[in-house]
Amino acid sequence: MDRYVQIGSLTKVLTGTALVRMAAVGLLNAADPVERWLPAPHGTGITLQHLAEHTSGLPRQPPGLSGKDPYRSFDTAALHRVLDTYDQITVAPVGTAREYSNLGYAILGAALSSAAQTSYEQFVHDHVLTPLGVGEITASPPAERCLHPAGLFGRKRPQWTLNGAILPAGGLWATPRATADLLRGLLVDRKLGAPAPTWQTTGLVTWHNGATRTSSTFAGALPNGSWVLIHRIGGTSGDTDRIGVQLLRQQHDAG
Repeated sequence: MDRYVQIGSLTKVLTGTALVRMAAVGLLNAADPVERWLPAPHGTGITLQHLAEHTSGLPRQPPGLSGKDPYRSFDTAALHRVLDTYDQITVAPVGTAREYSNLGYAILGAALSSAAQTSYEQFVHDHVLTPLGVGEITASPPAERCLHPAGLFGRKRPQWTLNGAILPAGGLWATPRATADLLRGLLVDRKLGAPAPTWQTTGLVTWHNGATRTSSTFAGALPNGSWVLIHRIGGTSGDTDRIGVQLLRQQHDAG
């Protein structure tokens, strides 16, 4: 329980929660256009709320990703190059459809950092982790405490570089205990109020998942307080999601 594992897109939950919390204390407004906080084209209609809800119309991934470590080259300079013309790469009109977007969350994280005038990790700690009393969630865990899956001949399998501009979309590491505390604090005890718009809802289940090159995560809860957290090294994200939903269904049926 004290080893760090990548949580992938579950990182988005912290980014979205930070948006809600920062809006609550007046640092920004969720309805702010992106260009208020970042050097982006004016008049696109894309707001921070659209980014959080995946309704910005932006594509799933930043353009130009390639290779076995696709996010490695997506640094701050690359993000700003995308921002220069990001209104020209939308795949749907803003606010009309839900298009899951890692690019959107990278932009949202950069906008929040600009509003907070601090780093991504710092505003997440200030507005989410510290109020929840949760530690051991970071972009740079101690190497000796990281859990790496074994590859061919027992060698460590290479993992994606996610600590650049894509960090707010999927770059955090956490211990399972810290992730469980995060899930309970946000969805069960609701210590920070209603769940952020990042969370997905399917029937009675409020959930989010995450996947990297070598791991997958599912976190979900029911209205009765039942919750499930799964982290798998290897395997597919789809299988991880199915296991999580099955366990929640069993808890619901038994309840």
